[in-house]
Amino acid sequence: MRASLFTCLAAIITASAAASQEPQRIVRTLEFVGNRALDDELLRAAIETTNSSWWATFPLVFWIGLGEKRYLDEVGFRRDVIRLIVLYRASGYMSAVVDTVVARTPRDAYVTFRIHEGEPVRVTKLEILGVEPLLDVAATKRDLPLHVGDPFNRFLLVASADTVVARLKNRGYPYAEVLRNFDSDAGQRRAEVTLEVLPGPRMWIGDVSIQGVDAIDTSTVRRMLTVTPGARYRQRDLFQSQRDLYAMDVFRSVSVVLVDSVPPSDPADTTVVVLVRVVEGARHRVRIGAGYASLDCIRTQAAWSAHDFLGGARVLTVSGRLSRLGVGSPSTWGLEQNLCRPLRDDLAADSLLSYAGTVSLEQPAFVSPRHRASISVFAERRREIEVYTREAIGFNAGVTFNARREVPVTVTWGYSLGRTRAQPAVYCSVFQVCDQQDQAFLSQRRAFAAVTATAVRDRINSPVDPTRGSVITATLVHASRVVGSDSTYEFNRGEFEIARYYPLGRYAVFAWRLRSGTILPQRITLSGPRVAFVPPDQRFYGGGPNSVRGYGRNELGPRVYVIESGTTDTVPAPTGGNSLLVLNTELRLPSPLWAQRMRLAAFVDVGRVWQRGAEVFSLDSLRITPGVGVRFATPLGPVRLDVAYNGYGAEPGPVYREEANGDLTQVGTRPATPPPQGFRRRLVVQFAVGQAF
Repeated sequence: MRASLFTCLAAIITASAAASQEPQRIVRTLEFVGNRALDDELLRAAIETTNSSWWATFPLVFWIGLGEKRYLDEVGFRRDVIRLIVLYRASGYMSAVVDTVVARTPRDAYVTFRIHEGEPVRVTKLEILGVEPLLDVAATKRDLPLHVGDPFNRFLLVASADTVVARLKNRGYPYAEVLRNFDSDAGQRRAEVTLEVLPGPRMWIGDVSIQGVDAIDTSTVRRMLTVTPGARYRQRDLFQSQRDLYAMDVFRSVSVVLVDSVPPSDPADTTVVVLVRVVEGARHRVRIGAGYASLDCIRTQAAWSAHDFLGGARVLTVSGRLSRLGVGSPSTWGLEQNLCRPLRDDLAADSLLSYAGTVSLEQPAFVSPRHRASISVFAERRREIEVYTREAIGFNAGVTFNARREVPVTVTWGYSLGRTRAQPAVYCSVFQVCDQQDQAFLSQRRAFAAVTATAVRDRINSPVDPTRGSVITATLVHASRVVGSDSTYEFNRGEFEIARYYPLGRYAVFAWRLRSGTILPQRITLSGPRVAFVPPDQRFYGGGPNSVRGYGRNELGPRVYVIESGTTDTVPAPTGGNSLLVLNTELRLPSPLWAQRMRLAAFVDVGRVWQRGAEVFSLDSLRITPGVGVRFATPLGPVRLDVAYNGYGAEPGPVYREEANGDLTQVGTRPATPPPQGFRRRLVVQFAVGQAF
């Protein structure tokens, strides 16, 4: 035994010495041939040898000398063969063979792993013993990662045992164990697996001890806990309590664990002690940010928050935002001539800054740890380019029910006193109010109140750049005198959105989103009559970087045309609609250049905004705009540049002439026009931060 050990050590030392004398070769290619069960990315992660970057491997450019170069380690390369064989055997492929082909030059190495996987050893029998009175055996087997007929994957065997343990721990058995037994016959290519369960005693929560609190009251921590004395032990309650304490944003670290790792020696003792250990952090936060967007020009925002405000885990936040800096009065710096050129035409309708200020107070544990309440007061002035300007002050009060469940429901009552000013042609065309005095009446300051109910089912893996899962959102808005709104504002608004993400390999993603909405009168009927008046800020609009990208912001759907007084120029004005349908599909791929920082995308957007009651929806009216884009990873999220093709002409619409006294007179109807001549003139460029959906 000792002699063989010395022989192995001598062989390794000899190989290392020989490798040290070899010239350093750059890995120009690294390929796997013959693998089907395990993909390239998994195999690359299992070995030491790595490929150089794209700039250092692409034949047409690597001679320049750019890119990160990775060198071939001869000893590590030999070990990689063993690593791949071990990986395949652990995955159930006991007869897998790995061969290598390396083309060496004085400076470069071209590496190929040739793999013959062979037939896998398959699971022919899977039993779970000792769990019959505690779990449904058939249902548990269906949910295991490893099934009968699958390759005998050791990693999935461990995951299956952990799945059974987790289920038992969530049913009151904190000391449950699972013994993994198997009988594998590589010659017959079969394996029989047995999971023997040792559940241990069933336990209840006894004492809950809290350590580490100083400035924060202990009762506040207890109020946030899902773990309560006398309740049956569930491991998910410990995890939920830990997440809720972290969400307070006042602790640097949180752990919620059992004090004893072994069951009590006394069978009559059926309680466990839970220890909550925290380390306090800063209770105040300041956030300051600035940025640029083509439709906002320069924008800035700041927020100050106090966590555990006056105790009880409350969070007080004071925030403010300014946009249109550089073009909006009083910050008129002339940027509309260069940096903020897209706002140049819109400044004639509104040349002031946009702002928003909010003071909000949030109570995480409202009535019970499952619910959350919030109240806020705000003042805002926001401009939707070429559509409307909303000025208001008000407050919102809401409760989120079952905030920890899969589908939390938030009910909010909002009240504001303000006004919405829109293009005169919008009032004239949509609401049949063309007289200047009547339009002034509609844009007067008045009360708007609404009850909003929102349900969200969020199953995505990342809120910034999701790659798998789905998110479903449903929103209902009711505005009427019953809830405190002015008699002018009475309507119902519903909106539904679903987005789904499918990973393709390790880096590619296919995603789609469906968004639809409609506005109905206060008294809903099957015929769906038109709503008398819905403020412009509550109507639906389409087009822009997060909608149908072949159209500019709000340019999809109905519009009117205005001949300004004293000129012959015709200016289009979007009117929005009371119904919306948008479907987006997108394929996101890694880029061959800087794959970790840049991604490519190909998309097709379909949508329509229409005025139900004035026009009939049809499939022919849908607008389809394909395109491509590029995304760059930044600390703020993906920055994207999209180019979409729009093969449609301008929408038809009524034409109004602006009289000298400000009134509007309809002078005709502009028919639909053909698309512009030339491919380049049909391209629409969109720039934004964050994914489109």
